Amino acid sequence: MDWVDVVGWAGAGLVLVAYALLSAGRVDGRGAAYQLMNVFGAIGMLINGYVRGALPSAALNLIWMGIGIYVLARGRAGLVRERIGAAGTRES
Repeated sequence: MDWVDVVGWAGAGLVLVAYALLSAGRVDGRGAAYQLMNVFGAIGMLINGYVRGALPSAALNLIWMGIGIYVLARGRAGLVRERIGAAGTRES
């Protein structure tokens, strides 16, 4: 087993743990922990798929990673808006 396999298996493990925690109600599907596990898991499987020539798998994981990054960015933007709104309310 070389580094590409280790990275791929680690990525797959992260995605599976994320799904198990979500299914068990231990994490929120829109929460940072779940999304970060999916993003880093997808990166591992993307590297493995690309290096091994499994391009459909690599493409799927690129999209999976993109969705996670989008949700994280959207959540961060919402947090900033909430903080700005809260700061404006205190000053009034």
